[in-house]
Amino acid sequence: MPITQLSATELKNKIQDKEQIFLLDVREPFEFAHAHIAESVLIPLNQIPQRLRELDVNKEIVLICHHGIRSMQAANFLVQVGFKQVSNLVGGIDAWSLECDSSVARY
Repeated sequence: MPITQLSATELKNKIQDKEQIFLLDVREPFEFAHAHIAESVLIPLNQIPQRLRELDVNKEIVLICHHGIRSMQAANFLVQVGFKQVSNLVGGIDAWSLECDSSVARY
């Protein structure tokens, strides 16, 4: 199952259109505290296997990290365990800050 690669602008459009998506941030708590997208939920990458029951297999999940590498790892894992609607934010929170919301701090 291919993982959708979403640009920051595509994600912004989904949010503005009020699509039913779950924003899953897989960074560490200190990173999330510094910068995150409103309504996103933090589950650090290394905790995802133990916290799968917190995720809805029937909802589109958009994975977010700093630059898109850890979120891609998480996306691959979710697909392997049976999730069907999985997207990765290309360029991560950094791209979001640059392209969509300059109030989100860069680091």
